[in-house]
Amino acid sequence: MLLLVSEVVTNACLHAGGPRELVLRHNAERLRIEVSDDSPEIPRRRLPGDRSLPGGHGLIVVERLVRNWGAQPFGDGQPGKTVWLEIPARGTRA
Repeated sequence: MLLLVSEVVTNACLHAGGPRELVLRHNAERLRIEVSDDSPEIPRRRLPGDRSLPGGHGLIVVERLVRNWGAQPFGDGQPGKTVWLEIPARGTRA
């Protein structure tokens, strides 16, 4: 989980001027990580490049470790979005 939180917070720092908010939500089935920032740009995976070079691999890692993920623009007319990830709660199956 720490790797996933680090990835989405780092992406907000590098690409969106920093995070606005970090929210962790959980229930018996899942943990949901939400990071909001002021950029309207929705994250997208980069085209495959040289895997030996740093950078550009974060969403690949996220996609392999989470149950589901996405991004949703703010609905109140303000610029920005929330990127969210969901992972199974401990003791549940993916």
